[in-house]
Amino acid sequence: MKLLLLHLDDALELQPDFVRACVQAGAEQLSDKDSGRTVRLWSKQKALDQLGRSIARNMAGAGRGAQLCFMGSGDFHHITSLLLSEVLERHQVPTTLIHFDNHPDWVKFDGGLHCGSWVNSALSNSNIQKVITVGVCSKDLRSPEWKGADLHWLKQGKLELYPYEHPPSRVVADYGSGASYIQEDGALHWKSIATIGEGNFVGHLLSRIPSEAVYITIDKDVLASDDAVTNWDQGKMRLPYLLSLITEIGSRHRIIGADVIGDYSAPSYAGNLITRVSKKIEILIDQPRVHSQPETRRNINSAANHALLEVLAEHMT
Repeated sequence: MKLLLLHLDDALELQPDFVRACVQAGAEQLSDKDSGRTVRLWSKQKALDQLGRSIARNMAGAGRGAQLCFMGSGDFHHITSLLLSEVLERHQVPTTLIHFDNHPDWVKFDGGLHCGSWVNSALSNSNIQKVITVGVCSKDLRSPEWKGADLHWLKQGKLELYPYEHPPSRVVADYGSGASYIQEDGALHWKSIATIGEGNFVGHLLSRIPSEAVYITIDKDVLASDDAVTNWDQGKMRLPYLLSLITEIGSRHRIIGADVIGDYSAPSYAGNLITRVSKKIEILIDQPRVHSQPETRRNINSAANHALLEVLAEHMT
């Protein structure tokens, strides 16, 4: 397994014990905070392409092995699309993307990628058979069309979404019914983990993965606040349950790549005045204020990262 620490912010550096454990496990580190300030939250394609080339150079020696990356704040979740493309370039096989997140990341965004839009890019890759999003609790599922969600993937069956817990989502268009929802009375009624039951959901999730190969992306905002401290509003999943799902997936499928984000870091942006101001306004609207102390954030996030590293390394060869 190739282990990479991608430093686009200082989130991982604030966890020296975790970084030390990764280095002892053979991790390589790529630091590019200039690109981080440029691509944070959203980015035009030129800057993404430049960062993608740096990642590709770093991963050149990975060969056919699996690739695991830790990369800081959830503001960088769109970088998953770069990591995924690099993995699929080396493993050109049908692959299912398992996406653990408190947000669906399915909005339309032109001219680049947003941390809330990257799932559409992943679904456009010919090697991705399906994306399965797990754990959403956020308000993004309230009237999703009005918020820019690209829901045609649901209708096509290439996207399945299983909230941890959420009321029906009001919609205008007809999306029929799919594996993860039923449309009735102008709303999508989700098959949530809370409804199915955590124990029963494990088998259901495994039954919905059509390929041998899987890529797992984990935004720790899917977790309750006792298990992670992030830049975003957080879900209700507990860390032991997330670890058990990864273990079950890894026991039955070949994990060819994975990434972990969702560590808190103070936002810092580059670009012209309009870009910086627009990103700051978006953050003020969308992200809650974090009140925990730095030491508390470090301890909680480091513990989760250690646990995720251990279980993922065990199932990625």
